[in-house]
Amino acid sequence: MEPVTEPPPPAPRPASPECRTLRHPATDRRRAIEDWLLSTHPAPGRARREWQEYKVALVPLGKLFAAVRIPGQVLHGLAGSAEWGEVDAFLDDVLDGGAAICDPHGPRYYVLVPAGMPAAWGQAAEAWRTVLGACVLGRDTYLGVPRVTEVDFTPRACVSYWAVPMTSPAALCAPLGVARLLTDAWKARVDPEF
Repeated sequence: MEPVTEPPPPAPRPASPECRTLRHPATDRRRAIEDWLLSTHPAPGRARREWQEYKVALVPLGKLFAAVRIPGQVLHGLAGSAEWGEVDAFLDDVLDGGAAICDPHGPRYYVLVPAGMPAAWGQAAEAWRTVLGACVLGRDTYLGVPRVTEVDFTPRACVSYWAVPMTSPAALCAPLGVARLLTDAWKARVDPEF
């Protein structure tokens, strides 16, 4: 009996039939994520240019996804650290596959959730805003979304980055997981012994 070996990784394929340039599957995934993020933008070409020039593009919320803005100090308390990498690792663990953006000015974190979350969590969202300063953002709001390749905090640039990168189109945070995160933050704020 011969040993079983792993199949080789997929070979890069031409970008298009008329072009002989090879493209790697990771490029396909990145492009699919970009296309999904920009699919509700009124001018996706302009947003792509913003990504190239500024590393961030304003993307409308409320059709495919929404966001929950969480003050950095809230997450620093839960993570037990204010170090960028440690907070990012904490979020990666608790969001279980969902994506999050960090705006280092403030700092503020934006966890991406399904578009229906703002309406579904009305009362809870008001409590989160009052106690934690967290805000559920949906329709009629634009979010500064970094290029998909911006996955590390760069002190000199100090621009938004993916604290937890989106791994595929529509890889959003589960609303219940976000609610648990904010409930833990609320309990810690109300009861320091928590």
